[in-house]
Amino acid sequence: MTGISEDEEQIRQLKQAMTLALRRKDVEGVMACFAPQTVMYLLDPPLRLRTGVNAPGESGIRAWFDSFDGPLGYEYIELEITCAEAVAFCHGLDRISGKRNDGSQTDVWVRETLGLRKTAGRWLITHQHQSVPLYMDGSERAALDLEP
Repeated sequence: MTGISEDEEQIRQLKQAMTLALRRKDVEGVMACFAPQTVMYLLDPPLRLRTGVNAPGESGIRAWFDSFDGPLGYEYIELEITCAEAVAFCHGLDRISGKRNDGSQTDVWVRETLGLRKTAGRWLITHQHQSVPLYMDGSERAALDLEP
């Protein structure tokens, strides 16, 4: 692994494991990527979630998965990772796609930043922030038509 540290490789593997779990609609697989205490700023309300308080947990993730009729498309690009001994963060662009139960299609790129902590030799996500840009023309519309 020339140029990539062991920690960075472990974080890349964690992001890939989460992506594969999302594609499989595997709630437990997704949850396994997160630390017990996590703060989340997700695309859907409310403004902030904390595990153990108001985070979506297994039922919220399952409900989101169930809103798709058939497969869930999930991919990421431009993943950049910065590591220290026990804390790291990464950011990139994620694409969510698929047919919804109401017949509509979802195909959107979102920005994601993850904060991670290494505990007992294992990296887990402790902070997740997803966002989409807004058109700053006074319309307050989300810019969902952007592509990398």
